[in-house]
Amino acid sequence: MNPLFWIIASTVVVSLISLIGVFTLALREKYLEKILLTLVALASGALMGGAFIHLLPEAIERADSKSVFSWVLVAFVVFFVVEKILQWRHCHEENCEIHTFGHMSLLGDGVHNFIDGLIIAAAFVENFGLGIVVTAVVILHEVPQEIGDFGTLLYAGFKKREALLVNFLSAVMAVAGGIIGYFLANASENFINILIPFAAGGFIYIGASDLLPEIRKTTKLKESVGTLVMFVLGIAIIYLMKFLDVE
Repeated sequence: MNPLFWIIASTVVVSLISLIGVFTLALREKYLEKILLTLVALASGALMGGAFIHLLPEAIERADSKSVFSWVLVAFVVFFVVEKILQWRHCHEENCEIHTFGHMSLLGDGVHNFIDGLIIAAAFVENFGLGIVVTAVVILHEVPQEIGDFGTLLYAGFKKREALLVNFLSAVMAVAGGIIGYFLANASENFINILIPFAAGGFIYIGASDLLPEIRKTTKLKESVGTLVMFVLGIAIIYLMKFLDVE
């Protein structure tokens, strides 16, 4: 079957995850915080597993290792710069412009989702198995992020229905990224050679810089053990997909 079908299907599923925010409304805040921590730990393990077990080996098979790790480093720098530019969207001051910060949150998420679409497209064009793995990693990462994004939009002053709608429209950028990525990947093989290690670098950066620090904040023994188990489980799930010869 044409990879474009799987790219569109996968990015549509990823986009629909933005609607998960509606389910968080029924949860108590303390319980939601516990769930988020568990999901963050699982996602960070999946990101690390996806980068080191699937993407980097695939990239090294396709291109020179020096080129691969150079693009991994480039991804680190790019994700760091983008994060710093968009960091001011988070409101830490009492006198901040709440609506402005909400709109910047949507802009940042739209860019992020578009990049996810590009990465998914490059993976499916390379081979079906890699596309499934990358989509699974993106989904595991998107669940806690979308819950947080929904809460951010509510805090920014959006009504519940508005928050769901605009968050979904931002998420649909993944579909646009997937379609554009498909045509770019078919137009030039170098696009895949660049984007796969770039995706690996991005996964490592997000997992190590954004998610793991959140896990490290836990001080209670029970919570610490629980997050460690979920982190390892995230890696194990991604490894299992390779072990079962998904690719």
